[in-house]
Amino acid sequence: MTMHLEARGMISDAALRSDAEPISYFTALCPLRSGTMLAGFQVGLVKHGPDNTIGLCRSTDGGENWAAIPFRFETRLGGTPGSLAGGEMVEVAPGRVLLFATWFDRSDRERPLFDPVTEGILRSRELMAVSNDEGLTWSPWRELPTPGLTGCAMCGPVTLWSDGTIAFAFESFKEFDDLKPARHAAWLLVSRDGGETFDPPWRVAQHPEHSLYYWDQRLCATATPGEFIALFWTHDLAAKRDRRVHFLRASIHDAQPLPLPTETTLPGQIAAPVLLEDGRLFAFVVDRDQPGTLTLWQSPDGGSTWPNDARLVVHQQQELAKLSQGREQIDFAQYWEDMGKWTFGHPAIRRLSDDRLLLAFYAGSPNRMSIHWARVRV
Repeated sequence: MTMHLEARGMISDAALRSDAEPISYFTALCPLRSGTMLAGFQVGLVKHGPDNTIGLCRSTDGGENWAAIPFRFETRLGGTPGSLAGGEMVEVAPGRVLLFATWFDRSDRERPLFDPVTEGILRSRELMAVSNDEGLTWSPWRELPTPGLTGCAMCGPVTLWSDGTIAFAFESFKEFDDLKPARHAAWLLVSRDGGETFDPPWRVAQHPEHSLYYWDQRLCATATPGEFIALFWTHDLAAKRDRRVHFLRASIHDAQPLPLPTETTLPGQIAAPVLLEDGRLFAFVVDRDQPGTLTLWQSPDGGSTWPNDARLVVHQQQELAKLSQGREQIDFAQYWEDMGKWTFGHPAIRRLSDDRLLLAFYAGSPNRMSIHWARVRV
């Protein structure tokens, strides 16, 4: 079936933001039962800066027009200054919304997010806040435990199943001063009572030889409670390059360890999936080849194939930042520095109706980045 780009616009226009927060990035979408749509994103003076926090917008007309929510989140945790990343939300009861974020320790403002020497990241904590008025106001932060895991950061939308179970996606790595070798893994925190309690971390993917990193997992629920489809930006450390997007279909009821994700034909990095009731699977994918693209792909068979003639380029952009790494022979430490410079990406996707999808992403220049939306008929 042909896909058609019906409309596009801005969720948050950098030109209208203050000079203290010209950068908006890392997008999230959350549909509510009332028909309202919420959007979350990071804002700050620079990407991954010590003052980054979460911005929110809402739309009451299907994503056509957006208004900022003025609420400001606390960035200090236990008296320690920090920055916030994420902003993924899920509605667990009518009007009751949970928001998840990662807090990074910014007690030393000169420290970058990633240490190119140890290859660790700043000390972090996973947080949750609650709104009972569709996202207009929020509770204080509650810390979510991730026992035994360090270098944690959230990485994608919260999965919601028809039985009310939710799963918060995050990944573990290692902390800034840790000299031990890195051990990356993708995890879920599962709650079966609307976020009141969470099970211990449940592992989604980890390469047994730690030679592949399954980054930035993005999950969507199937019609079977507990079952999900996951897509991964997959980096090959030995080959010093990104592999094609990897795919996993599994269930939180499956025994551990799960099978390893398998490689698809999808080129790119972060890939956000959504499954329609008719069985069609869509993936909104950022590909940092030149020129860079954000492309909506369609699979007619649940992810087994992704035909080239069933895709729609939603956004194309020549990367404006000065990058050090290409597609091959990637220096891992330098690659992390490039991530802090990229001027477009982080695709988000949500179903509006049986034949319409709402997409979101960030794009702009090194000095001004906005949050964009696009509506596609499928």
